[in-house]
Amino acid sequence: MLTKFETKSNRVKGLSFHTKRPWILASLHSGVVQLWDYRMGTLIDRFDEHDGPVRGVHFHMSQPLFVSGGDDYKIKVWNYKLHRCLFTLLGHLDYIRTVQFHHEHPWIVSASDDQTIRIWNWQSRTCISVLTGHNHYVMCASFHPKEDLVVSASLDQTVRVWDIGSLKKKVASPADDILRLSQMNTDLFGGVDAVVKYVLEGHDRGVNWAAFHPTLPLIVSGADDRQVKLWRMNDTKAWEVDTLRGHMNNVSCVMFHAKQDIIVSNSEDKSIRVWDATKRTGLQTFRREHDRFWILAAHPEINLLAAGHDSGMIVFKLERERPAFAVSGDSLFYAKDRFLRYFDFSSQRETQIVPIRRPGSTGLNQSPRTLSYSPTENAVLICSDVDGGTYELFMIPKDSIGRSDLQEAKKGPGNSAIFVARNRFAVLDKSNNQVLIKNLKNEVVKKSGLPVPTDAIFYAGTGNLLCRSDDRVVAFDLQQRLVIGDLQTPFVKYVVWSNDMESVALLSKHSIIITDKKLVHRCTFHETIRVKSGAWDENGVFIYTTLNHIKYCLPNGDSGIIRTLDVPIYITKVSGNTIFCLDRDGKNKTLIIDATEYIFKLSLLRKRYDHVMNMIRNSQLCGEAVIAYLQQKGFPEVALHFVKDEKTRFNLALESGNIQIAVASAKEIDDKDHWYRLGVEALRQGNAGIVEYAYQRTKNFERLSFLYLINGNLDKLSKMLKIAEVKNDVMGQFHNALYLGDVQERVKILENAGHLPLAYVTASVHGLQDVAERLAAELGDDVPSLPEGKKPSLLMPPTPVMCGGDWPLLRVMKGIFDGGFDNVGRGAADEEEDGAEGDWGEDLDMVDADGLQNGDVTTILEDGEVGEENEEGGWDLEDLELPPEVETPRVSSNARSSVFVAPTPGMPVSQIWTQRSSLAADHAAAGNFDTAMRLLSRQIGIRNFAPLKSMFLDLYTGSHSYLRALASAPVVALAVERGWNESVSPNVRGPPALVFNFSQLDEKLKAGYKATTAGKFTEALRLFLGILHTIPLIVVESRREVDEVKELIIIAKEYVLGLQMELKRRELKDNPVRQQELAAYFTHCNLQLPHLRLALLNAMTVCYKARNLATAANFARRLLETNPTNESHSKTARQVLQAAERNMTDASQLNYDFRNPFVTCGATYVPIYRGQKDVSCPYCTSRFVPTQEGQLCTVCDLAVIGADASGLLCSPSQIR
Repeated sequence: MLTKFETKSNRVKGLSFHTKRPWILASLHSGVVQLWDYRMGTLIDRFDEHDGPVRGVHFHMSQPLFVSGGDDYKIKVWNYKLHRCLFTLLGHLDYIRTVQFHHEHPWIVSASDDQTIRIWNWQSRTCISVLTGHNHYVMCASFHPKEDLVVSASLDQTVRVWDIGSLKKKVASPADDILRLSQMNTDLFGGVDAVVKYVLEGHDRGVNWAAFHPTLPLIVSGADDRQVKLWRMNDTKAWEVDTLRGHMNNVSCVMFHAKQDIIVSNSEDKSIRVWDATKRTGLQTFRREHDRFWILAAHPEINLLAAGHDSGMIVFKLERERPAFAVSGDSLFYAKDRFLRYFDFSSQRETQIVPIRRPGSTGLNQSPRTLSYSPTENAVLICSDVDGGTYELFMIPKDSIGRSDLQEAKKGPGNSAIFVARNRFAVLDKSNNQVLIKNLKNEVVKKSGLPVPTDAIFYAGTGNLLCRSDDRVVAFDLQQRLVIGDLQTPFVKYVVWSNDMESVALLSKHSIIITDKKLVHRCTFHETIRVKSGAWDENGVFIYTTLNHIKYCLPNGDSGIIRTLDVPIYITKVSGNTIFCLDRDGKNKTLIIDATEYIFKLSLLRKRYDHVMNMIRNSQLCGEAVIAYLQQKGFPEVALHFVKDEKTRFNLALESGNIQIAVASAKEIDDKDHWYRLGVEALRQGNAGIVEYAYQRTKNFERLSFLYLINGNLDKLSKMLKIAEVKNDVMGQFHNALYLGDVQERVKILENAGHLPLAYVTASVHGLQDVAERLAAELGDDVPSLPEGKKPSLLMPPTPVMCGGDWPLLRVMKGIFDGGFDNVGRGAADEEEDGAEGDWGEDLDMVDADGLQNGDVTTILEDGEVGEENEEGGWDLEDLELPPEVETPRVSSNARSSVFVAPTPGMPVSQIWTQRSSLAADHAAAGNFDTAMRLLSRQIGIRNFAPLKSMFLDLYTGSHSYLRALASAPVVALAVERGWNESVSPNVRGPPALVFNFSQLDEKLKAGYKATTAGKFTEALRLFLGILHTIPLIVVESRREVDEVKELIIIAKEYVLGLQMELKRRELKDNPVRQQELAAYFTHCNLQLPHLRLALLNAMTVCYKARNLATAANFARRLLETNPTNESHSKTARQVLQAAERNMTDASQLNYDFRNPFVTCGATYVPIYRGQKDVSCPYCTSRFVPTQEGQLCTVCDLAVIGADASGLLCSPSQIR
């Protein structure tokens, strides 16, 4: 029994399935009728107008109606679309037990405890017949599905069959007078509408239920005598055929299954029983612990049953309907109707191969569950639930496809069996949690234990298995017995591999998890309704089906619906826009789908913009969903080409920076808010013309004035002043006068506004004496005093950098798509706006302002020109409408021409340098700091470039020289080359001259040694760090020098680490243990011998003072082994040794073991002993504890610890 849906509610007394929709009605003992969607598992509606229990309920076959009958003696007919009761049929005098619509006529049959059965016409809303004859409660009554019969069961221990043929005649309009006469007679003298055809006696107690067989002349009944009886009838009589015994209490309901030859019954003994209708034996029993069963219902069209019990109901299937299949290349093997069949996708022909089930074994759930195929050996493994789980192995002779010879299959126990190699298959032995590997003779070759408790195994490539347990899936290599991958998942039902075996989809009941072959999670999709099947298409998109949809999921986690389904299907293969599938009857079908939407999204995802543009041009991809998707994924410029609605076009144009389309849309909309937003975006782009236009359209005078101020457009500012005067806007006038720097105007405005003291102050501060005197005379005694000792300064508007026109921003490359759409975009702006602004896509990479020298204006200009060239073309190489080529007259070299033709400029030297070299120093010297930083980041993992900034600038200035030619001419920049001499060809460019070289580092190293010997540790640290910071920008010639550079890095690194520890030790005053540790670690840095002696002497002294005699003795011994040249050092060491021999102990425990080789962590200064995990700096190779991974290296202060890097390049010889 496969439970599909379950509800918890009051006792369910009546059930009815809808014929088309996934709905079921449940009538409850509490008086409520519930309408459930069993596919989604949701309650759609509830109807409660009955008083007391509702025992019967039934959907109409075609109308949006259902009928219910209850203990309030009422029959109610409802319209579920209108959510209300249409009318009530009154007539019964006691509880109503069952109600049912006729499949053809507008009739309802009802059975009641008043011992009658009534037939009603629901269109005329009248009772058309009363069937009397039972002498106890009538428990059920139902129409025959085809004939004019009604069957009823009663507590009077009988089942009656009634003939209602005459009722049909009575309803038909009489055709002639004789009939009309006979009908008048029957009306007058009480003719009989329905007659009892048979009375079936045989039960010893009251009968609760009786039902017809859908096609055969059989009746089944269930009674309080705990028996189910089978009756047969013919035209003249009916008789008992057999009795089915097994229920332990009253049988409440019984019915024939429409699709299979079985009888289903349920009872108050809390069980549902399934019986074989031909053999009349019990097949299966399903029990509940506490709930008695009351009612059964069967779906009229699909293979579903429902049962109502004391605390709700269940919707269930008796058997799985999914056909077992396996796909191999162009072939499909599947099981159907006791045969193994073969289907060829290319020719679409199917053939029967071998019979797989013994005829007659028709038990429930005996059909194959899984199928596995080995193409090389042409062998098929079929697993089923027969005898608690068995597998069968069929060898298919190559020539027998098409001939169904019966052959004996090799069998064995096991729930799960799959091929894992050409001639080996694995069988799961659940009890011992192991797999048995067998050969094709069904002999065990080897056994292998499994890493997790496993209840099913799936194929995962040759020699590998996927093991499924309740909450996880594990990929297991049978050869090496290793776990390759492990993933927590909901309970996985099916596994679908992509064709290249790189991706796998794990299908569970309500979700799909996509992972790679090592079970590394990529994405998860959740579904509210059950997932049924899936397959990968050739583009790497996973196509799957639920109960009612075909859907797709893309590698990035996006999904969508392709189409809806009427009935569930099982996808076997996806090829282009064709889906091959099997339906529940095991028939092969092909569906044509429209793959445009997901191919479009996939092309966007994979940046296949040529495909995207093709699809936009040629397909009908419109729709809000696609626009929203494009916007969400950051392609508003593409979305723009789908949209007709002006407001949406405007928003998308602003988002993609397409000012032309925004202007066109703003004109169409012509709304203040849109003009304002256009102005803001145009201002951001520096498109002054459109900003002005937008402000003019909205009459936004304050903003216009300010725009003219920063543009330096004084003529228009004067006009603004006049407009403000006309509008009598005093504040506007004053602002405009202030922007213009017009003092007289300001005084005039203040005077006219009545602010005489302010006018007087303004005039006198600005030296307008005659005006000031006139105003003072007017003010009389109220002349304001001016502050003393203050020096007034003239408030003048600043001179704008650029006067008028648009501002020179970085030129903009066109977006990927723009060139292709020039002829598609509609409503382009006016001519002058067209030229106003390029479309915003990606900015050019520009050198930082810091990095530009005064002579380097040319780089900006050159970059600008490049932008202008690229701006026109876009990337579309198809329909360029080019003008016809113009023949350029060639000028002969000796002909004198009056027209001067400027020579074509060559490639800038900086560009030659960067193209020819992969060395960071050369790129920095060429001024290309960005690529230099990228190279260093890639080669040695540098992230912190702050220490290198000054060196970059030095390299750049050192490789250029500047000549002043004439006073008004620009400065001429000259490139300084490395290794230049007179014999070199003038057209060949050498690499740039570099200010840093290896010999300088040698001198720095000697200075560092000297400072260390003198004990100037801070100075020494600065020098060694300087070496580490300069090396990335050094270029040497030979391989030998490269080795020397690498050696120098190690030397500098050792000193930097040692000196950092020593300086840190000197800071620690109150932690003697840590002081001793740092002094000890210093002695393990790789130092020059004189420095090592000093470090050992230092450590020995520190430890001796702290009474750590054993450790001090070790340092003394090591010091003596170096044969110190200074006699006093030797003497001290010997004394320490003597003192320690008398008392070889340590006062405090140190984190230091000199017997165990170690390196010191460069950040935490703790020892990392041999065998412990560590991470290193990709540049200076300092070692660190694993927690420091991803931090900045504390030794070189440049690189990221643990970063991936290819290694330092410092010589052209490394690249050749």
